[in-house]
Amino acid sequence: MSDRDTIGGNKELGQSRTMGWTGRMALVGFVLVAFGVVWVSNLLLTERYTTQTRNRAEVRQALYAGNLMSELQRNSIVPTLLSRDPVLVGALTSNDFQQTSQHLISYVDEIGAAGITLLDETGRVVAATDRALLGANNRQSPNFVDALRSNDTIFKALQLDNGAYEFSYSRRIDVNSALAGVIVVKVDLAKFEKSWAGISDAVIVVNSEGNIILSTEPRWRSKSEVEALATRDAPTAIERAFQLTTDWSPDPGDTYLGGEAVMRLESRIPFRGWRMTSFTTYSSVRERVNGFLALEIMGFAILLSGAFYMTSRRAVSRAGLFQRESAELRQLNAALQREIAERKRAEKNLEVAEQTLAQSSKLAVLGEMSAAVSHELNQPLAAMKTYLAGARLLIQRKRSEEALASFGRIDDLIERMGAITKQLKSYARKGSDELQEIDLRDCVASALSMMEPQFRQGSVEIIRSLPPEPVMVDGDRVRLEQVLVNLLRNAFDASKSSEEPQIEILVTGGVLGGTQASVTVRDNGTGIEDLDTLFEPFYTTKAPGDGVGLGLAISSGIVTELGGRLMARNRPTGGAAFEMVLPLSREAQHAAE
Repeated sequence: MSDRDTIGGNKELGQSRTMGWTGRMALVGFVLVAFGVVWVSNLLLTERYTTQTRNRAEVRQALYAGNLMSELQRNSIVPTLLSRDPVLVGALTSNDFQQTSQHLISYVDEIGAAGITLLDETGRVVAATDRALLGANNRQSPNFVDALRSNDTIFKALQLDNGAYEFSYSRRIDVNSALAGVIVVKVDLAKFEKSWAGISDAVIVVNSEGNIILSTEPRWRSKSEVEALATRDAPTAIERAFQLTTDWSPDPGDTYLGGEAVMRLESRIPFRGWRMTSFTTYSSVRERVNGFLALEIMGFAILLSGAFYMTSRRAVSRAGLFQRESAELRQLNAALQREIAERKRAEKNLEVAEQTLAQSSKLAVLGEMSAAVSHELNQPLAAMKTYLAGARLLIQRKRSEEALASFGRIDDLIERMGAITKQLKSYARKGSDELQEIDLRDCVASALSMMEPQFRQGSVEIIRSLPPEPVMVDGDRVRLEQVLVNLLRNAFDASKSSEEPQIEILVTGGVLGGTQASVTVRDNGTGIEDLDTLFEPFYTTKAPGDGVGLGLAISSGIVTELGGRLMARNRPTGGAAFEMVLPLSREAQHAAE
């Protein structure tokens, strides 16, 4: 492939990427425009249809109030007409009421009243459209008592035991200026409640005292409007409407009913201070707005599908470019495979070098500890020389038992020296590639034993906190001891500047949900200045000749290979803390679960 072809292909690839970003930006812009159009349309249409709904509700409420006034006015003149009816007057004069009830029934069919009752001067029912009332004594009835006190027609709204109201007109009947009886005409206003309940509005009529006397919801009667709206039982008419819509009105509703916003309209009825209030839902508004929005969304979807079609055609034309580039990519892939193979060989060589470097670092640490170890060995040797001289004198004086005691002390000193050299020998040998289940407490004890001579010379206070139960992990004991010795060595060097050097080592098991264990080494030194580059090779804060900066880098690599992590932080009270976190062995995890 020539340089010209390569430049041309890169140019086409750059144009393709530019067009790709342009297409994405165009798609985002199209979606934003569509969303904005739908949002503005929703606001404008909702406001328009809400105004129309409110106007229709006002007209409907005026019609309801007119029908109610018409019914009341038509029934208000009936008692006056019946008080002058010759049949009723004659029956009251002659006390002959055999045909009176039938006569009243004929009036009910003509005027549409709920019922008519005729009472004599004692309050006894002598004629009624409901024959079950004949003979009843209504002397204490408010209709009878108030009619006797007035020469005009009296209107009463009496609350029944079931909470409903009974509306009636009553008027006294005089014969020759003497009381002959009382005529009571019941007004059928319940039929309006039934007709109102058949629509999506909830309608109430409130008297001058603020109590609901007519309502499409039976539970609201005899309550105030505030108490009725606070009723948690869903009103039947409003509940049916709320099942079809959600309040999307841009303006908050006039009031809330059952947790939903509704439109509240109130008008005055020119009758005894009555007021009519209606609650209209936004169902019709949402249905009409949603229909228009659905058409808008469908139009935007068609436009978007057309854009996708044009984009797909363009993608087909670019397929040829991708095919030409595939040959070049295969060549690059072959070159990359060769480079990967070379890198793998370099990584293997680097791994061998790291292992050699780690062993060298261990030997360097042993060299640093040799002075303290030689001092530790000189003390038992001096004591052994003293005990041997004393034993020689005791044998010469034939005090063999005391001489044997001196030999016993010499034997103890020899075991102590052997333990010291055994620790150094174990630390110096290379680690094993096979992982074994080991107890972190034993690794800590071995590391402390190796560092004990230096701690004793430096007068360092060692605080250890080990759990009573074993903390088992899968690892190489020699390599873990190497990590712990490095951490203790660094803590020892850092705490030299303190007047009272102190090192604390803490072992915990079952952290992070019971699947990991940790070993924390803390000192009261000056802390760490740069935590970011702490674990990088050849980074050190020690003076020249005291270290090359490989201890922490090697330790971090060992812990990472064992599936854990090595972390460092500065303590708030001063000094540094290094924490080694390792996963528990499988058996320890099962036991924890």
